[in-house]
Amino acid sequence: MGKESKEVTEVSGETRRFSLWNFWISSLILKLLLIPDYFSTDFDVHRNWLAITNKLPMKQWYYEHTSQWTLDYPPFFAYFEWFLSQFVPSYVKRDGCLDIVEVGQFGMPTVVFQRLTVIVSEILLFVVLQVYINTSKPSERTQSFVVAASIVLSPGFLIIDHIHFQYNGFLFAILIASIVAARQKRYLLCGLFYSTALCFKHIYLYLAPCYFVFLLRAYVLNLKDFKFRSYKDLIFIVNWTHLTKLGLTVIATFSLCFGPFVMDMPQVLSRLFPFSRGLTHAYWAPNFWAIYSTIDKVLTIVFLKMPYIYKLTSKFIYPPLIPGSIDEIKAKMVENNNGSKGLVEDVFFVILPQITPKLTFLLTLLYQVLAVIPVLFDPSFKRFMGSMTLCGLASFLFGWHVHEKAIMLVIIPFSFLVVNDRRLLSSFMLLTSAGYVSLFPLLYESQDFLLKAFYTYVWCVIYFFAFRKTTSISTSVERRIFFLDRLTLVYIFTLVPMVFFVHLRDLLGWKYKVLQNFEFLSLMIYSFYCSLGIISSWFGLSWLYNFDEPLWVTDEKL
Repeated sequence: MGKESKEVTEVSGETRRFSLWNFWISSLILKLLLIPDYFSTDFDVHRNWLAITNKLPMKQWYYEHTSQWTLDYPPFFAYFEWFLSQFVPSYVKRDGCLDIVEVGQFGMPTVVFQRLTVIVSEILLFVVLQVYINTSKPSERTQSFVVAASIVLSPGFLIIDHIHFQYNGFLFAILIASIVAARQKRYLLCGLFYSTALCFKHIYLYLAPCYFVFLLRAYVLNLKDFKFRSYKDLIFIVNWTHLTKLGLTVIATFSLCFGPFVMDMPQVLSRLFPFSRGLTHAYWAPNFWAIYSTIDKVLTIVFLKMPYIYKLTSKFIYPPLIPGSIDEIKAKMVENNNGSKGLVEDVFFVILPQITPKLTFLLTLLYQVLAVIPVLFDPSFKRFMGSMTLCGLASFLFGWHVHEKAIMLVIIPFSFLVVNDRRLLSSFMLLTSAGYVSLFPLLYESQDFLLKAFYTYVWCVIYFFAFRKTTSISTSVERRIFFLDRLTLVYIFTLVPMVFFVHLRDLLGWKYKVLQNFEFLSLMIYSFYCSLGIISSWFGLSWLYNFDEPLWVTDEKL
C-alpha cells in the first residue's frame, strides 16, 4: 500500500500544474490601488533619469547634474530608462515627466505612468519564476512553487518598488534567471544572465566572488577526470574551450554595456562608486555598523549626562576614550555629524574609533572568502546558493554605505536555499522577519502603517508555515538545536511590540517636546533591533555552512 501511495503521489505531482497566474492577478489589483500612495525621492530620481536619457545625447548622460539625482546606475539601466521614455504619452510629457529641472514638478499623469512601468516590468519576475517551477523535478515542484510564490508576493518588493518606488522586481528577475540556469547546469547562460544583471545594477557586484568561484570550478576546471602526473599536466586542468566561451560571453556583455562610454569611463565609474559618501546611509541599514553607531551614541549620551562616569573611565583607560573635556566633546558633536541626524555625509564617532572604507572592504572580503572556499571543493547548486547568501550577508553587514534595501540581495538567494533542509529554517525566519521589518521606516506616512505591518505579518504566517511543511526534514534531527529555534520565535514575536511602540512614539512626537529631542530614536531602534536578528541569522547559517557537512551532501554530478 505504501508503494502504491507513493506512485499515486508522484503521478499527481507530474500532472498537477503550479501556476503563478492567480498571484499576478491578485497582486496586480493591490498594486493598482497603491498608485496614488506615498512615493520617495527615488520617484523623482527615475523621472529625472527618464528625462536625461530622452533629451540628451548619450555622451552627456553621466555628466548631467542639473538635479542632485544624477545618473548613477550602469549603462544597461540607462538604456532601459531610455526605452521607457519612448513610451511617455504627450499628456504625460506636458505634465513635466521629461523635464530636466533641479526639482521635478509633476502631477498624477506622471505618477500613473511611472507606477505602470514598474508593474509591467515586473512581469519578467513572474515569467522567470514560472520557468523555475516548470523546470523543477516533479518531486520538488511543490517546494519550488512555495519559493516562487514567496518571492513574487514579497513584502520587500511591495514596499520598495510599488510604494517607495524602484525597479527591483525586474532587476532581480535577471539575477534569478542566472540562478535557474545554474540549477539546470547551463553554466554559460548563468554567466550571461549574471553579467547582464551586473550591467543593470552594480550592487550585484557583492555576489561576484561566489559566481566567479562557482563557474570556475563547475564549468572551467577539469577536476573530475584530471590525473596529475607532472607539472606539465596542469595545462590540462583548464577546459580551454569552456573558458573561451565564458570569457567571450562576459566580455561581449560588458562591451555592449560600456562600449559607448569607453572614453568617459572615469566619469562613469565616479558615478557608480561614490566612495566620498559616509559609512552609513541616511537611515542606518540594520547591520554591524548600526550596532556600532548605537553603542557610540549611547556612550556619548551617558558620558555627557553623567560626567563622573567619564572621569572615572579616564583614570583607568589610557588613552582616554574621548580625549578632551566635556565641553570639547559637545563642540565636536555640533561640528560633526554624529550619526543621529539622518544625514548622508560622513559619520563622526565620538567615543569609538572611526571606521575607514579600507576596514569595511577587508572585513567584507574576509567573510566572502570564507563563503566561497567550500564551493571549490563542492560546486553543487546547494553550496552555490549557500555561498551566494553568505556573500550577500557579508557585504550587507560590513560594507561601506550600505542601503537598507540591500537586504533583498540576501533574502532572495536564501529563499532558494531554505527548502533543502529544515535546519536552515530558523536562520531564514530570522533574516526575513527582521529584514522586512527593517524596511518599514521607508514608508513614513501614517496611513501606510497598517498596510505594511499587516501585509508583512500575513506573509510571515503563511510562508513560514508553508516552508516548514515543504522543506526537507533533517536527516539527523538530533542535531537540531531546539533551544535556538525557540529563541528565534521569541525574537520574531517581539518584533510586533517593537513596531507598535515606535509607531506610537512617532504619533505622540508632535505633542511632547521631550520626544522631539530624540527625533532619530525611531530609526535607531529599528536599525539596532533588526540588526540583532540579521546578525543572529548570519551566525546560524555560517555555522551550518561550515560545520554541518551532512546538510550539504548531494547526489549531483558535474
